[in-house]
Amino acid sequence: MTNRQILQAMSGLMAGMFVAILAGTVVANALPTIIADLGASQSSYTWVVTAELLAMTATVPLWGKLSDLFNKKLLLQLSLGMFVVGSLLAGFSHGVELLIFSRVVQGIGAGGLTALAQVVMAAIIPPRRLGKYAGIFGAVFAIGTVAGPLVGGVLVDTSWLGWRWCFFIGVPFALLAIALLQRTLRLPTVVRREAKIDFLGAFLIVAGVCALLIWVTLAGNEFDWASWQTAALTGAGVLLLVAAVFVEARTAEPVIPLGIFRNRTVTLTTVASLLVGVAMFGGTVFLSQYFQVSLGKSPTVAGLMSLPMILGLLVSSTVAGQLISKSGVWKRYLVAGAVIMTVGLGLLSTIDADTSFTLLSVYMAVLGIGVGMLMQNLVLAAQNDVPASELGAATSVLSFFRSMGGTIGTSVLGAVLANRVASEMTKGLDAAGISSGGDGGGESSVPDMSTLPEPVRQIVEHAYGVATADLFLIATPCALLALLTVVFIKEKPLKTTSGMERLAEEAGATTATDKTAVGS
Repeated sequence: MTNRQILQAMSGLMAGMFVAILAGTVVANALPTIIADLGASQSSYTWVVTAELLAMTATVPLWGKLSDLFNKKLLLQLSLGMFVVGSLLAGFSHGVELLIFSRVVQGIGAGGLTALAQVVMAAIIPPRRLGKYAGIFGAVFAIGTVAGPLVGGVLVDTSWLGWRWCFFIGVPFALLAIALLQRTLRLPTVVRREAKIDFLGAFLIVAGVCALLIWVTLAGNEFDWASWQTAALTGAGVLLLVAAVFVEARTAEPVIPLGIFRNRTVTLTTVASLLVGVAMFGGTVFLSQYFQVSLGKSPTVAGLMSLPMILGLLVSSTVAGQLISKSGVWKRYLVAGAVIMTVGLGLLSTIDADTSFTLLSVYMAVLGIGVGMLMQNLVLAAQNDVPASELGAATSVLSFFRSMGGTIGTSVLGAVLANRVASEMTKGLDAAGISSGGDGGGESSVPDMSTLPEPVRQIVEHAYGVATADLFLIATPCALLALLTVVFIKEKPLKTTSGMERLAEEAGATTATDKTAVGS
């Protein structure tokens, strides 16, 4: 395919990815307002974020496997349709329960977009040329991440619009993506009459992952870590996943082919993706709350304050992609990205309510540069080292573990944040001679800073500042482990044929082998 044909085919993919990114980022600065308006608690704040991540995580492997069996374009359009339904439900929510449910529906759609966009890219673009196009996706990612919080902040601050439009605004982009995919994406239909969906394996994987993720979300908050609920959820999760492994090892069309983990590159990039998810998503998802609660900024200003991190990500992903396509060398960028990400998280662990924006900007830019060099290129390394027939499975496995890491990080660090905020507020209120009401606000609603008296406001600002720094301190060792994992990945030359070309070659080789066997 020529560059023009590839760019035309990617237009719908980029619109779809923009929608998936917008779904998460547009509500970032609106969440404190949404939670306060619905009268929900800090744990509900975490659940609104976690619900989408959990649904996306649990369904990514199924989407990836379906892409190896059925029409990729149709699956992409189906996932966009689910996103539209989820967005409309979220926009019309009048209670936090419906909002969380709608985020689950959005997450299922986002799972399809996350897995399928990268699968389709690998199908039409050779790995050697994929770097520069991955850089374009990095730019779309950066634009969506920058525009999302800004748009969300403006919508919340505009009285005649409000937070509900944070969900409605993604609908026209999703419909545009569906139309663009129909018009521009041309993929050959591979008929596989013998293909069967492993529904039992899919159910066991989804149920097992959900049980464990619900446990890490609720433990330490709704019940003690050492409790019968913990035993029940972890026991059920482990048993379901063991049963899933048993089923996947024996079925003809497994959702996650266990054989791909014999590939060293896939195994190491999977572990690294999990750790990047914990460090990146777990550490940064609460930054907007820090900006608004601890630093006292408006939603719009909070969106602007995230610009240094996104610009760092944009520049590093684009430049690294171009250099990889030009030279064919990629491991050095993985290692450098992991080092820089670790340093950025370590720097952010030193922030508090009095940190200057200049220092904060430098720290966020360093983190963004590291993530931009690392995250997308892990997928490139894995896609380059698997047969074309397993591109969907390998890509979805990486996305699955990255999303699972993000969900675990968000859940665990959300519980840490709530407990640390409660502890710091109790300490501060007691020192000031103010009654803390017994729990320090750990399970009370997220505070509306504009209504608090000055002494209490200062205590709340300090509590959220200290607690947010703790999250980055916990995330830093995960980034260091990701660095150690990346070091052991073996660099291999990037292939010069696309996934479709390799699939045709593999099919031809299989046919030739069959004919030879018959002739013998």
